Amino acid sequence: MLLAIDVGNTNSVIALCDGDKTIAQWRTSTSSVRTADEYAVWLSQLMTMAGHALTEVNDCIISNVVPQSLFHFRNLSRRYFGCEPFVVGPHNIPGVEVRIPKPSEAGADRLVNAVGAYAAHGGPLIVVDSGTATNFDIVGADGGFEGGIIAPGINLSMQALHEAAARLPRIAIERPSSVIGTDTVGAMQSGVFWGYISLIEGLVERIKNEYPQPIKVVATGGIAALFDGATDCIDIFDSELTIRGLLEIHRRIKVSEAKG
Repeated sequence: MLLAIDVGNTNSVIALCDGDKTIAQWRTSTSSVRTADEYAVWLSQLMTMAGHALTEVNDCIISNVVPQSLFHFRNLSRRYFGCEPFVVGPHNIPGVEVRIPKPSEAGADRLVNAVGAYAAHGGPLIVVDSGTATNFDIVGADGGFEGGIIAPGINLSMQALHEAAARLPRIAIERPSSVIGTDTVGAMQSGVFWGYISLIEGLVERIKNEYPQPIKVVATGGIAALFDGATDCIDIFDSELTIRGLLEIHRRIKVSEAKG
C-alpha cells in the first residue's frame, strides 16, 4: 500500500491508499521536532484501529512545505516501510510544466493541488486553497502551473486581530446572521467572514479579467467548506483535492517507470 503524506504549515494529512482509493486518512499538527519513531508509534495505533498495520505500507509519497519536517518523514519511510519516499518538487512531476520564471519557488502543496484539480476537473482552473495562507493557483488548459496569488489565511488574520488589539477577543469563524454587527463579536465575525469572502471574490474577479479565456474556480482546504453557499464565485468545492493530487503523481511515476 501507499502512504501519501501532505505536510502543511499548520497541519499534516496522512492517507493510507490502495491503488487509486483512499482507505483511511488522519490529520495531525505539523511538528519540526517529532521524530520518525514518534510518528511510527502514532501511525501504528491509528492504522491498527482502522484494521491495518505498518507492515502493509511499501511505498511513500510526500508533499512538504516545512523543510525541518522532511528529515523525520524521510526516516519514517526508510526505517519503517523499507522504501525511499518520493518527495514532490517543481522539477519531478511527470506531465506538469511549471510556467513561472523561477520554478523552484512553486510550493509542493500548490503543485499537488494543481495536479489533483486538473485530474478531476480539467482546465483551465483557479484553485483556491484555504489554509495557513490562501493560495489562488492558476492551472492551464493542459494542466500546467501558471502562477497565482498568496494571501494571508483567515486564521492568521483572526489571530493578528486578537493579538494586536488588546480589547478584541479570540472568536470562532462563523457566518454571522447579518453583515452589520451590533456587538464586538458580531462585528469581528462579519469582518473576518465577509471580509474573507470579499477577498476571494475580488481576487477571482481580477484573475478572470486578466486571464485570456473562461476559467473555473475550485475551492479546497480545511476552511473552504465554511464558505459553501456564501458566494457564487466558487464553482466546485473539493476537499479531497490534495490527496488525489498525490495519488495522481504516484500513478504517473509508476507509468513512467514501467515505460523505462
